[in-house]
Amino acid sequence: MENDAAAPQIGLTFDCADARGQARFWAIALGYVPAPPPEGWQTWEGFFGDHDVPPEERDDGAAICDPGARRPTITFLRVPEPKRAKNRLHLDVKVSGGRHVDPEQRAQRMEGKVAELLAAGATVQVRDVLRGRLDHVVMQDPEGNEFCVA
Repeated sequence: MENDAAAPQIGLTFDCADARGQARFWAIALGYVPAPPPEGWQTWEGFFGDHDVPPEERDDGAAICDPGARRPTITFLRVPEPKRAKNRLHLDVKVSGGRHVDPEQRAQRMEGKVAELLAAGATVQVRDVLRGRLDHVVMQDPEGNEFCVA
């Protein structure tokens, strides 16, 4: 493979109704923090002002980032249309440590994260049990986007 500097970076974007609300939820889910303003600006308001973003459009987007800068930035964009169908791509929130971890400990880790996300506005769709043991939990975020806690 060529030099990593030439490799494209990735970011994830959610279309949603409430960009800031979704950003808050996913920051809790993933241990992310609000993304800082672009380089050269001290605040998002300063950036918006310098780019003539009308005040009524300033809540149309939000972004979160990994405080360790290892995982991709996630952006949330307000769109007018509602979610209509099942996601074709979803996130796995991996907290169990993997299948080599004691099944009781895996289940405790998953259920702890599920409880935290329920309190943040998520819903449980399915607790998937494999051979009598919790394998993963299918959930939906506050706007109905599916994801798994594994």
